[in-house]
Amino acid sequence: MKRTCYCGEFTEKQIGQTVTACGWVQRMRDLGGLIFIDLRDRTGIIQLQFDETVSKETFDAAFKVRSEYVLEVTGTLQKRGGAVNSNIKTGALEIKADSIRVLGKSETPPFEIVENSNVNEELRLKYRYLDLRRADLQKNILLRHKIAKVTRDYFDENGFIEIETPMLIKSTPEGARDYIVPSRVHKGSFYALPQSPQMYKQLSMVAGFDRYMQIARCFRDEDLRADRQPEFTQIDLEMSFVDMEDVLKIGEGYLKRVFREVLNIDIPTPLPRLTYADAMSRYGSDKPDTRFGMEIVDLTDAVRGCGFGVFASAVEGGGSVRAVNVRGGAQKLTRKEIDKLTEHARGIGAKGLAFIRMTADGTSCSFSKFMTDDEMSEILKLTDAAEGDVVLIIADTKNSVVLSTLGALRLIAADKVGIERTGFAPLWITEFPFFDWDEDNQCFVAMHHPFTAPMDECLEYLETDKSKVRAKAYDLVLNGIELSSGSIRITDPQLQERMFNMLGMSHEEAEQKFGFLMGAFKYGAPPHGGMGIGLDRLVMQMVGAQSLRDVIAFPKVQNASELMSECPSEVSAQQLSELGIKTSD
Repeated sequence: MKRTCYCGEFTEKQIGQTVTACGWVQRMRDLGGLIFIDLRDRTGIIQLQFDETVSKETFDAAFKVRSEYVLEVTGTLQKRGGAVNSNIKTGALEIKADSIRVLGKSETPPFEIVENSNVNEELRLKYRYLDLRRADLQKNILLRHKIAKVTRDYFDENGFIEIETPMLIKSTPEGARDYIVPSRVHKGSFYALPQSPQMYKQLSMVAGFDRYMQIARCFRDEDLRADRQPEFTQIDLEMSFVDMEDVLKIGEGYLKRVFREVLNIDIPTPLPRLTYADAMSRYGSDKPDTRFGMEIVDLTDAVRGCGFGVFASAVEGGGSVRAVNVRGGAQKLTRKEIDKLTEHARGIGAKGLAFIRMTADGTSCSFSKFMTDDEMSEILKLTDAAEGDVVLIIADTKNSVVLSTLGALRLIAADKVGIERTGFAPLWITEFPFFDWDEDNQCFVAMHHPFTAPMDECLEYLETDKSKVRAKAYDLVLNGIELSSGSIRITDPQLQERMFNMLGMSHEEAEQKFGFLMGAFKYGAPPHGGMGIGLDRLVMQMVGAQSLRDVIAFPKVQNASELMSECPSEVSAQQLSELGIKTSD
């Protein structure tokens, strides 16, 4: 068997030649003495023609063909005698068949193999091997392959060495839960699947490799969302003898390269930057979508001491009153829709939602009767509100509640109003807080992994005021999605011990979890830092997919199971016995 080329790669230069094509039957059309078959592979479709000039055996075999049969067909490439299909590359060509071989028969598929299928997703995932035959999904997977190739080329050209790190590692649960792997040889002991190659890539720096990269598989036992999977792939890198600027330069150089080579899009560099504090105050999110405005406006001073108790008490309690102006939103944000936004705001922690809705018929406001004319005028001036706009206002004694709620409402309102969000707007978020306040336990906890270095000017606050400590950490954000997280690492054993203490970790606990890494740092650790770029998320953004499931060949669903193979599944009692494990109900 020797096919001439893929179905979508035949060209007019081959007209008149005897050619062979292999693939799957997209559809068969019987016109009596003439049969047309559309043959499909990963590159496209070529039309096959069978007429009375072929042998009866060949014609009869073509007549019996059904959708998704696997064929090998030999014949002469010619121009189509009928209508040209301008929607495909080979739409002006066809193969006038001389022979046909059925390489594999197919039962009737549970759904039609067509682009942009609206078939129930669970059914498509159960038969994922059929779903993956669809041209749109194949396009995503092929583009993912191209991105991976560009990735390796770029980092190789910049002096990085690809090093494979272990998949069976020591469990050091920090943040998300580990997937645990039992050991048959060491009964009662367990490996973990890596949440990231963090410690091994740092050890690669201690070992002197200087620049490491890996397209690494990672695992986290956590709840799924549209942009999360229990197993995922990240483009992992680490660099020695660098500061933050060096890492960011490599990261944005990579982004520029991959967009240019894969999508022929030029990403201007250097990328914009926002500090964490600025991102939160302007967009209510540390991963803002900056493709549209609707920035948060601070109304605190304008309503200080006003007659509306909700605003006044929030300011007096040390909080704030802030707003977003949904420009042109009055038509679609009816009072009913605003009530839905209010319920959503309450569901994520706010006490309520105040609003001003300005239409040609007049202005409706949920709080104007408590305000003076001057106070209302100042609010409208600060928010730059005009006829057709809707101003959404949140007040709370906790600024975190105000900002995060408005950040969420900003995105929801933009969707409801139909604000255009096209193109790509990457940016860096820097100067993250080192510690995060845990409301439930009333204490500070680490916002990052414990090897992240604090900013030099913040060291004096480690023991005295944790809220002032910022980290040498940075995120790469694209269109409201966090693509990458990274930091400059701690390499001073004394500072690392100090940080463990700050995080409530005893010397014994730190030694038990991270002793091998701390021990390595005693033998000359170079200053280093790095990042991990989510390959799945990057592909999702580049192809415009709504879910990671559209860019992963065999994804999991919401409960972390795979519908096709029905994993996870039970194992035999003998297997459990060999591992020294008993299960409980």
